Amino acid sequence: MADLSQGLSPARLQVMWNRLLAVVEEQGQTLIRAAFSPIVRECGDISAGIFDVQGRMLAQAVTGTPGHINTMAEAVLHLRERFPVQNMKPGDIYMTNDPWLASGHLNDFLLMMPAFKHGKVVGFTSCTSHLVDLGGLGMGPEGSDIYDEGLLIPPCKLVEEGEPNALLMDIIRANSREPIANEGDIYALIACCEAGVTRLVDMMEEFRIDDLDALGSYIIDTSRRGTLEAIAEVPEGVYKNVLKMDGYENELELHATLTVTKDGMHVDFTGTSGCSSKGINVPLNYATAYTVFALRCIVGPDIPNNAGSLELFTVDGPKGCILNAQRPVPVAMRHTLGQVTPDLVLGCLHQALPDQVPAEGASCMFDLPMRHAPEVARDGGREFAIEPVHNGGTGARPHADGLSATAYPSGVYGSQVEITEAVAPVVMWRRELRPDSGGAGKYRGGLGQRIEITASNGAPFIVFLSVERLKFPALGRMGGQPGAPGRIRFRDGEQDIPGKGELRVEAGDYLIFETPGGGGFGDPSERDPEALVLDLKRGLVTEEGASAYGGAK
Repeated sequence: MADLSQGLSPARLQVMWNRLLAVVEEQGQTLIRAAFSPIVRECGDISAGIFDVQGRMLAQAVTGTPGHINTMAEAVLHLRERFPVQNMKPGDIYMTNDPWLASGHLNDFLLMMPAFKHGKVVGFTSCTSHLVDLGGLGMGPEGSDIYDEGLLIPPCKLVEEGEPNALLMDIIRANSREPIANEGDIYALIACCEAGVTRLVDMMEEFRIDDLDALGSYIIDTSRRGTLEAIAEVPEGVYKNVLKMDGYENELELHATLTVTKDGMHVDFTGTSGCSSKGINVPLNYATAYTVFALRCIVGPDIPNNAGSLELFTVDGPKGCILNAQRPVPVAMRHTLGQVTPDLVLGCLHQALPDQVPAEGASCMFDLPMRHAPEVARDGGREFAIEPVHNGGTGARPHADGLSATAYPSGVYGSQVEITEAVAPVVMWRRELRPDSGGAGKYRGGLGQRIEITASNGAPFIVFLSVERLKFPALGRMGGQPGAPGRIRFRDGEQDIPGKGELRVEAGDYLIFETPGGGGFGDPSERDPEALVLDLKRGLVTEEGASAYGGAK
């Protein structure tokens, strides 16, 4: 069959580009549908992508989380460099969960598979998903170094010519409290890679091309050009922002300096607090992923993510700051602060584009890993490990209210009550929106939610807490008020529970979580009176809360 890749028309190249985007979406859906763990199959904590033979990302699935997607773009380059192409064979799949190479903590497994056509490598598929348990102290912030946090697997060959590495699979099972779920999720990742390779090669056959060179150059060049045009619409300059965060041992400051030129955008974290002794530290790859995601939400958001659109955004920070953590510090809960970097950098961008940037939101998802208490396993009771996800409110937008209980910036859906109760011995008595938790403004911040939970089998369990905005709420913009801070407590307890640490829940305890609300945008007195009446009617704002809107009542 003749290679028709030379002299392809822009229209034909655009059709093939669209096909690649369809292929990666099918990849992502394959992973979700085959996965065992609820955080993958119900919440979509994944990524999927296609890369050219050089390891440059050409397409990514829209389904997934920025922490996986944008780190994957860098990780494939690492694996591509580590394993020579000439040694690869059809059916080979490579893997790592190294936090500094993959996606920031051990629980995320990243796979890469070469695609072959006529006996040579023409590209790669890759994917990432979260495994619920990898031993160690568990999925929590209590580790003192990376070695406390579980099993680290350096870059290796997971599958050789279609045959999984039996010893490696045995090691993974032996180091988990949920061996069946882990094994199932790994096979789902393998299926995702295989689906991508099959569809990619099918596409190349259909369009009669023998390589991705022309298509890849078109995608990257077009995306780079469009992104440069979008950046040119942002006023050049240097913009700075500081966020105060709860932290673990003490409060933290996150600093960002955004430099905008006609050639790109650069973010520097100089001034940011140093690393914690506990596992809330963030490798730079993960901090970069969310920082760039935030900028891309405002600057050229309609341009697909690929090597061309991403390369114009660069991020750096001093080694040893909490957003550029170095080995071997603990990083299990790196999302706690990593998911706040969008608010940090958008605070810079707001100075350049005041009418385009939303208010601050809850940002850090209320990720609540749970497992049985140690003595339950010793006494022959029910063992489990689960990671339910809950979200707070997003910040109000310049022309619309914020979204309630919505996963921004993580993109990880909230866990379903019925699923959580089916796989863990807990009862969720209540999950509802928190009235008045959205910051008042011309446009109201999104609401957080209230969650109430107990044990269902009379046995104690452990919750690993690592959440933010219990002390420092999401701030409003342009006169908007802050959202409500989060709160954790026992119903019969006298004091609130800190947002970080290992929490033991006894059989009779009634645990209450309240997730933060988003900040408001604009003067509350300018809110449309009809919108406020509707908020009152729906129970989103109480009569008392309506007083914050002054003349809008």
